[in-house]
Amino acid sequence: MTANTTTPAAADALGLIFAENSRVVDALRSASASTLDDAASLIAAAPRVFVLGAGRSGLALKMTAMRLMHLGLDVHVVGEVTSPAIASGDLLLMASGSGTTGAIVRAAETAHGVGASILALTTAPESPLGRLAAVTVVIPAAAKQDHAGQVSAQYSGGLFEQAVLLVGDALFHTLWQASGSTAEQLWPRHANLE
Repeated sequence: MTANTTTPAAADALGLIFAENSRVVDALRSASASTLDDAASLIAAAPRVFVLGAGRSGLALKMTAMRLMHLGLDVHVVGEVTSPAIASGDLLLMASGSGTTGAIVRAAETAHGVGASILALTTAPESPLGRLAAVTVVIPAAAKQDHAGQVSAQYSGGLFEQAVLLVGDALFHTLWQASGSTAEQLWPRHANLE
């Protein structure tokens, strides 16, 4: 891509981002509906859920971890000092656009080795991460190094990272509705040391 000599309107950029996310959501709803349900079931069945992603993907998963905690699940963010050892039966929820990020793949191998299940969000189902996962949600977004702008006009893995947040919120919403809990019942779990 060449440098743009005019400054685009932020409202136009917002429209572009919305349109790209709408395309991803439509693709996930039509091609991955049962996979998303499988992902929700995997989360619901796990005694503990661990989340891990690098960079912005990791930040998006931290938002999912927070919502799952609000639901009352036992959730841990990998790398935090209070995160315990993962064990057989636990779930490792991971996001990696390429599915090849070294630290992510090593963590997946460790989790798989102890008998934990892996739920992967990725653009690359045949990647090392995708092959280790019990359930793989394939997000039709540009890979981080795809600078041609054919899949997304956004910088780097922006569309993937946004989709990780949307999928995480959709999984939370599904589990919340299935729980029968009201918003008032979840509210006491919100942080009160802010």
